Amino acid sequence: MRELSLHIMDVVENGINAGATLIRIAVVEDNRSNRLTISIVDNGRGIPEDALPRILDPFYTTRTTRRVGLGLSMFRETSRRCEGDLTIQSEVGKGTEVKAVFRLDHIDLPPLGDMAGTMVSLMAGNEGVDFVYSHSIDAAQFELDTRVLKEELDGVGVNHPKVLRYVAESIREFMTA
Repeated sequence: MRELSLHIMDVVENGINAGATLIRIAVVEDNRSNRLTISIVDNGRGIPEDALPRILDPFYTTRTTRRVGLGLSMFRETSRRCEGDLTIQSEVGKGTEVKAVFRLDHIDLPPLGDMAGTMVSLMAGNEGVDFVYSHSIDAAQFELDTRVLKEELDGVGVNHPKVLRYVAESIREFMTA
């Protein structure tokens, strides 16, 4: 995948397919430590312990619609290519955390990509799922929590076009500040 945001979307969709109702996405760009960390935590079914050793195998998948599961293995290879790594922690019945770390100034680091578009797509297509998206670039912080948005919107769905436009503009404003 050419952008990290596409890897993020893939991992989030895995969580949604596993029944998650809350997904936390954290992006930390730390120039001082020269690290980019992406963490995705869901409260889905979790991954059975016997499947965890195979989950990063590109030819292993639990899906019945196809026989390969390239997403996580490609994400891991991208992180390793950038002097980082990818880890997965999971507990059945509690959820899963996928964490990828990259050297921030590595020449092979793909661009983060369109996080505004990623979040808008996820929110638009998954009304029953809450998202917490946090992004920090050194001392600058951004956080979006759809649970808070829902309270403030008083009955207007987070997938309403005006809400989605506001979310996209807010994320893009943070990213360009």
